[in-house]
Amino acid sequence: MIEIYDTTLRDGSQGQGVSFSTADKLRIAERLDEFGVHYIEGGWPGSNPKDIEFFDEARRRTFRRARIAAFGSTRRKDVRAANDDQVKLLVAADTPVVTIFGKTWLLHVREVIQTTPEENLAMVEDTVRFLKESGRFVVYDAEHAFDGYKDDPQYALATWRAAARGGADLVVLCDTNGGSVPAEIATITREACAGLPVPIGIHTHDDIGLGVANAIAALEAGAMHVQGTLNGYGERVGNCNLTTLIPNLAFKFHKTSVPPSSLPRLKELSVFLDEVANIRPNPRLPWVGAAAFSHKGGTHVNAVQKLLRSYEHIDPSVVGNTRHVLISELAGRSNIVLKARELGCDVTKDTPQLGAILARVKALEHEGYEFEAADGSLALLIRRALGSEPAPFHIDAYHVSMRAEGEASVCEATVKVRAGAEHAHTVADGDGPVNALDGALRAALVKFYPHLAAVRLTDYKVRIVDSSEGTAARTRVLIESSDDISSWTTVGVHENIIEASLLALVDSFEYGLLERKTAAKTSDT
Repeated sequence: MIEIYDTTLRDGSQGQGVSFSTADKLRIAERLDEFGVHYIEGGWPGSNPKDIEFFDEARRRTFRRARIAAFGSTRRKDVRAANDDQVKLLVAADTPVVTIFGKTWLLHVREVIQTTPEENLAMVEDTVRFLKESGRFVVYDAEHAFDGYKDDPQYALATWRAAARGGADLVVLCDTNGGSVPAEIATITREACAGLPVPIGIHTHDDIGLGVANAIAALEAGAMHVQGTLNGYGERVGNCNLTTLIPNLAFKFHKTSVPPSSLPRLKELSVFLDEVANIRPNPRLPWVGAAAFSHKGGTHVNAVQKLLRSYEHIDPSVVGNTRHVLISELAGRSNIVLKARELGCDVTKDTPQLGAILARVKALEHEGYEFEAADGSLALLIRRALGSEPAPFHIDAYHVSMRAEGEASVCEATVKVRAGAEHAHTVADGDGPVNALDGALRAALVKFYPHLAAVRLTDYKVRIVDSSEGTAARTRVLIESSDDISSWTTVGVHENIIEASLLALVDSFEYGLLERKTAAKTSDT
């Protein structure tokens, strides 16, 4: 059994752009407990009001699987632990676990805390013993363990043994600077396991991209406890990523950590954390990222269609992820067939229009379209080629202008829309040309299709396709829309940014109508 110690709420919150409220921290802690981690590090009591509030609230809650840990440091030099205010706050937090860090590297002992090697050893042992006598399970984080060991192995071991003499339940070796490599981690971890009478843990950072690899090296060398963060959040480039480490332990090293029943909820947990932190999910995260099981090259897709494991190391569903087939100029006929089925279109390798669909996709990609992130436009392209869905409306004309109102400028858009034999001519103001155009088009369409009032634009992205053309360059516009039931993305490309936006808007509303029709058919059956 490998113990999982999650420090997302403390070390993870030190990452750039990451900030959690007390309510956020409590929600995350509850989800971590439900998922089955063994320890949740809540923060540093006394360092800020938010952490004090978290521990006050956590004390009133029941955690079924995880033990909450308060984090702090060894006592100050020349002060007994019982008289150190910071240490007393650790006890006052009333958590079952207390984690403290202390100095391993003589460079830090002499230059940072400016004391003697002997006093540093006393600081470690005295603080651990005081916390143990206070009834706490004590985790000792040996800061700069590997740098310190490489500088002076005997002194590094002496600091870890001081923690063990004080009664530490765990000694965790920390690669604080994140600059060690797996061979070094493994060698030093073996020395610690052989030289100490207590279990050994590992805490790594990802500064050189080896955070997970280093943690695994330590575990293979005898460590039984690993510290990290969800999605790799953390100071500088981040910590050991638990959403990568946990499935590797389970499926590649056949070691138990969290309950096996939790693994299919791993992606859900990863997305949940990003949502709480208000950070866009990284699509390239191993195991849980949107691109982790995506296939783009025609040869790959053709092989996956015949035998999934030919290009997938594992079934994505075991971590709650899904397979995606991407469409681009690299696509083959297999890509179109699989993607069309994924989008609900009845397409097989014998469909007569298959070649025309593929040719159309490649031609549009050459013009600057990108369908990898625009499933809505791709679904419409396929259905138009199949002739299965007549266009629900047509734009006969549109006009966008600006006018001055006092010191402000206001955009005005006019559209003429035809749906069957009916016509609509609407005008709308907006904060900009696209906002005005969206308002005018929406006002026209809801006259024919009232349920489109629920469709809203949730994201708008602009990319210059061929910047070498200067102001004549083509513009790619991606629009994400939602009706509170589902969401979709559409794309438009044109030399005129307003025209590109209109193309994407038209697709967005048309796809919203298609979604409504599909949902109605499903409910009828």
